[in-house]
Amino acid sequence: MGSDGVQAEAFSGHTPRLVVSIVSHGHGALVQRLLYQLAQLSASSISRVVVTHNIPEPALHTPANGWPFQLDIVCNAASRGFGANHNHALRGANEPFVCVLNPDVELLPSQEPFEALLRAAMITGVGCAYPRQLDADGQEQDYERELPSLPALWRRRVWRRPQRAVDWVNAACIVMPRSAWRLVGGFDEAYHMYCEDVDLCLRLRLAGLKLQKAHAQVLHVGQRASRKQWRHLLWHIRSLLRLWCSDAYCQARSLSKISN
Repeated sequence: MGSDGVQAEAFSGHTPRLVVSIVSHGHGALVQRLLYQLAQLSASSISRVVVTHNIPEPALHTPANGWPFQLDIVCNAASRGFGANHNHALRGANEPFVCVLNPDVELLPSQEPFEALLRAAMITGVGCAYPRQLDADGQEQDYERELPSLPALWRRRVWRRPQRAVDWVNAACIVMPRSAWRLVGGFDEAYHMYCEDVDLCLRLRLAGLKLQKAHAQVLHVGQRASRKQWRHLLWHIRSLLRLWCSDAYCQARSLSKISN
């Protein structure tokens, strides 16, 4: 299916419905809070939520009146990587739109984000819609990034220079047409953790699809574990090396040089 056909499944007169995938790696309290927020603010947009417990943890509490959406619980016998968990949760989804959502995302009481995200995802040629991300202090995060070359990382991390382009966005909160998700095959599971969102965005763009910022915002309160834990730092370095050797990265870099 090409970029012109990606929106062909978007709904003729029906309310768009969304399946949300959340992966918990001991984040039970955050997931519980997020589910309550989704139920209170976004029930009209969401038909189903899949929560994957990547390690054993206590069961989630169900409110007395139940959830306003179908809640599917997956308990892994062995832990999987970020992309593998979301691919498994969204495999065979019948909903026309899919959402990858981190447990450390919070919805703002004053703004329900998913109606705007769905509207953005329904624009012809859009492969991924994303909101503005704020940190706990209300400051905008650097969720929009340019192609992660060594010079770009140096400019960003050492010189604190602004990004020159939006080549990819982090996957803390993204909404995609199911057809776009299937077109690129979801996440590349060869990335255990880190850079799978870079790779996904590059493959979407190479397929002729756009990344579209929606008129929505969320809080993203987590911090990257690779800044604090050696194991995560190693995973991050390995993922960067894999990315730099990938066909998607080489093609994207060539196109970037041509456009510049």
